[in-house]
Amino acid sequence: MSRQRLSGCRYFGVDMCLAAHRTLASNCSRLDTHELLFDLAYAVWYDAKMTKPLSIRPCMLMGPGPSDVDPRVLAAMAKPTIGHLDPQFLGVLNDIREMLQAVFQTRNELTLAVSGTGSAGMEACVVNLIQPGDAMLVCINGVFGARMKDVAQRAGAKVTSIEMPWGQVFAPQQIQDAIGKHGPFKVVGIVHAETSTGAAQPIKEIAQIVKSSGALMLLDCVTSLGGMEVDIDGWGIDACYSGTQKCLSCPPGLSPVTFSPAAEKVLMARKTPVQSWYLDMTMVRKYWGTERLYHHTAPINMVFGLHEALRLVLEEGLKPRWERHLRVHKQLKSGLESMGVNYLADPAHQLPMLNAVAAPDGVDEAAVRKRLLDEHRIEIGGGLGAFKGRAWRIGLMGCSASEGHVQALLTAMKKLLH
Repeated sequence: MSRQRLSGCRYFGVDMCLAAHRTLASNCSRLDTHELLFDLAYAVWYDAKMTKPLSIRPCMLMGPGPSDVDPRVLAAMAKPTIGHLDPQFLGVLNDIREMLQAVFQTRNELTLAVSGTGSAGMEACVVNLIQPGDAMLVCINGVFGARMKDVAQRAGAKVTSIEMPWGQVFAPQQIQDAIGKHGPFKVVGIVHAETSTGAAQPIKEIAQIVKSSGALMLLDCVTSLGGMEVDIDGWGIDACYSGTQKCLSCPPGLSPVTFSPAAEKVLMARKTPVQSWYLDMTMVRKYWGTERLYHHTAPINMVFGLHEALRLVLEEGLKPRWERHLRVHKQLKSGLESMGVNYLADPAHQLPMLNAVAAPDGVDEAAVRKRLLDEHRIEIGGGLGAFKGRAWRIGLMGCSASEGHVQALLTAMKKLLH
């Protein structure tokens, strides 16, 4: 029997390989017999390892994302898959646009969920507004401001960046000075909730300065949307992106975005094609809008999940939801500080949903995180960039923003740190 035929045995399972072995062993050369035995061993391993049903141990998700998911959202995602042009599904898209407008606090018509995570939303906003050679100002005080700069440079923007130490926020005068010194700019980008540092950036006054300069204001709300005030129209934001896996408590996979009429005007006046075909809002909008022109196959069941997650947000109410996140943040902060665990962000500008704290001196932060997960089934995140190896990032987002989560973590931390 040929080597090719024998090697095929590994794909047919243990029973067939056993039968083949009994039939052929007496007629095979020593080399062939060894190969047949190898195939048998492979089949045994495959049956033992690869054909077992998926088994996942649950845990409390208290890192920088994803957050715990409400059972109603998971149930929505388990609904029957239908076509992306099914009238039922198109109705779901309409609902999502309206609910996102409510959560973003905007009347922007171009409001939708990009098929991709929050980073796809960032890229969608940048590549649709920026053409090669356009000037953009990016404000960097953590990982995600730096990522925005990277995306803008890849899109061909002439990027000017200003920076603040990690954990600090920008004062409006710094943006005013940068525009006066290096402008004019087509777009000014800044992160509302810097997930790498736990810093909450005040926006309203900065947005007014940007608008007065004639630039478009781009805002990263990946971590903040649904967990603290985001007021797109009230602040005068021209483009904004978020993610589903943070305070909206939906699995990762979609990125809510919204564009103002001024941003739409810039988009439609482009002289060059949008750099990304997949994220080209001039085409994607025709699927989400009344034309219903096919662009790409939407992630049907993820969209079902977002629909239910947004329903949960609006059932609770925006202000009560923001207040809940702030309340449990204060409880966590009090408990951690009583153990000598201190916050890294400016005390006047700390996020409620992302708590970046310093590991005490002499404590192996990675070992603590591992024991939290292994022994207590609680997941928290480690530091990034300048905070790598010396910080924990604790998320209180969406369903994970509860007193039960706080008490479970504090109890476990007391055991591990003392």
